[in-house]
Amino acid sequence: MPDPDPFWWRDAEPARPRRVEGGIQINSTRGPVARTWWSQRFLGVLESLGVGGRLSRGRSYARAGQIISLDVDAGGAVAQVQGSRPQPYKVRVGIPAFGKAEWAAVAQALADDASYAATLLAGEMPREIETVFEAVGLSLFPAGNRDLAMDCSCPDHAVPCKHLAAVFYVLADRFDTDPFQILALRGRDRETLLEDLRARRTAASPPATSDGVPALADVMHEYWSAGPGLPERLTGPRTPPDALLDQVPEFTVDVRGERVADLLRPAYRALAGDDSTPPTAP
Repeated sequence: MPDPDPFWWRDAEPARPRRVEGGIQINSTRGPVARTWWSQRFLGVLESLGVGGRLSRGRSYARAGQIISLDVDAGGAVAQVQGSRPQPYKVRVGIPAFGKAEWAAVAQALADDASYAATLLAGEMPREIETVFEAVGLSLFPAGNRDLAMDCSCPDHAVPCKHLAAVFYVLADRFDTDPFQILALRGRDRETLLEDLRARRTAASPPATSDGVPALADVMHEYWSAGPGLPERLTGPRTPPDALLDQVPEFTVDVRGERVADLLRPAYRALAGDDSTPPTAP
């Protein structure tokens, strides 16, 4: 009886993958995938490392939603990609994460310029972000082949295979929406980085201006308090609630022989909780 799974079939996957319901799809249906400069830079780095020439193999997979799951964490991303076989393939992309001391240097450099934190909070990546990393001896994107590990459980010997390539496209698509995922690969999630930036900028803020006057941020809690020598509640001459009616021009019509202003006075007094007799107009 012939072997139902000969060796030449085991090492090659049929071209048509199994359909996935609810798979992860990229937003681009045609043309370029990356929409932001940082995602374009990510794919450009892959091309410079010799990976880009094979990326197109996974574009149809990424657009068809063949990726079942994708998790991004410090040091890499892991995914499940459905091919033509029943069992999804396990895919891993590894990028070295930076240590605590390295991230402290990056955070300090970012905190030194308020525009960096403002740009990140707005959901964008600062144009100078790579320069910031380079200034402390680091690289945000993979700097060489040693900075990028790729593995897939499929039988294809090409690296990257179509499954890895599909994951790269989905990563670029995610980076478009959330640039913090690029930083997460290097070891810092959004909340941790922003909290660190806030703490560093607060610590660097001077407690007072050069002439000895307290900084506004340090006295905001006292804004509504009375100053020295003043009562806690300031009072002035009491103005009748219907005084405004005495300042407007006389209405040109009457209602059943009565002035419109006089008809409105009870309503003004009621809204103010005042039952006193209205003053006579001058």
